[in-house]
Amino acid sequence: MPTVPAKRDTYTPDTLLAVAVRVFNERGYDGTSMEHLSRAAGISKSSIYHHVRGKEELLRRAISRALDGLFAILDEPAALDGPAVDRLEHVARRTAEVLMSELPYVTLLLRVRGNTDTERWAMDRRRDFDQRVTALLRQAAAEGDLRTDVDPRLATRLLFGMVNSLVEWYRPDHGGRAGGPDEEVAEAVVRTAFTGLRTGARAEPRTGTA
Repeated sequence: MPTVPAKRDTYTPDTLLAVAVRVFNERGYDGTSMEHLSRAAGISKSSIYHHVRGKEELLRRAISRALDGLFAILDEPAALDGPAVDRLEHVARRTAEVLMSELPYVTLLLRVRGNTDTERWAMDRRRDFDQRVTALLRQAAAEGDLRTDVDPRLATRLLFGMVNSLVEWYRPDHGGRAGGPDEEVAEAVVRTAFTGLRTGARAEPRTGTA
């Protein structure tokens, strides 16, 4: 097979990362070589090594971007103040929004299998995120706003199973309209999940605010 001439390296760390994430998602991380990345980027492998030490560094950078976006949600004012059930709804809504805005990066995060140090680190951080959400669920149940007949750990899995399923079918709205499909999807996730989780006295989720 003839070698494709490498073009001049005009990549930044962010644009090279975007190419790597696309290839990782298409081929799987284990199935991607530096040669695959070189061909996808149209630059030599030595040019890639000018930016990073190897493909695992690209994986870690990509996963870090997804995790940083998710963990930042937990520090937002609406996730810290108010009744636990409202804070939990905010976390669920914002998680859906981050997933949609960072779709390739979160998709990659959800597909790691623990085969490398970076993947095991990512899975540990995902467990930490889940545990913090489970603690919110427990608190909301203790405050009488969520059903107590569903184990909080199971409820966390069900809630984020619904959110994470977006990576399988969601495609970005190229129209870029404010208040468009992205916000509708996030709101639908919250309404569907919390109509089943809330107690009868507060069965209607509150509407998200900008």
